[in-house]
Amino acid sequence: MRTLRIALVGFMGCGKSTVGPVLARRLGVDFVDLDLEIQQMAGRTIAEIFEQDGERAFRSLESECLARCARQSHLVVAPGGGVVTVQANRRLLRSHFHVAYLRARPATLAERLRGQAEHRPLLRGHPLEDRIARLMRERAAFYDEVASQIVDVDGKSPEAIAEEISSGLKST
Repeated sequence: MRTLRIALVGFMGCGKSTVGPVLARRLGVDFVDLDLEIQQMAGRTIAEIFEQDGERAFRSLESECLARCARQSHLVVAPGGGVVTVQANRRLLRSHFHVAYLRARPATLAERLRGQAEHRPLLRGHPLEDRIARLMRERAAFYDEVASQIVDVDGKSPEAIAEEISSGLKST
């Protein structure tokens, strides 16, 4: 079996952690939720890492975990939405992974994230729709830069999204 590393990128709430296990089962590979890996490694929640050490420390842990995933052979990885803000991560994603950008409309994301802002450090203290729109504008070029495939997820089931990604693998 050839090396198969897939990274699902996209803004928080786009479905990476939901689609990832579905896709991994379909392909017969492991699934890694990078945020869960970081929490296990740090022994703290993402929110605690942000509060106690700041975003830079979190991004450093994220980069370390992503690099570890890049050394594995057969997996689907779901990093956090901001993984693309670090240039070294973008290089790693482009060189070691088939990257599926799960793209969603801001309104879809706001609906999915409503009520979760207190658990999402980058959304706290801001009008939700405004914060999502601003962060999406800041990250859009980065998502496009790393994408091997763009999958619009609005109105699609996790199974349909996994099928689309799987089909995209066959054409590359």
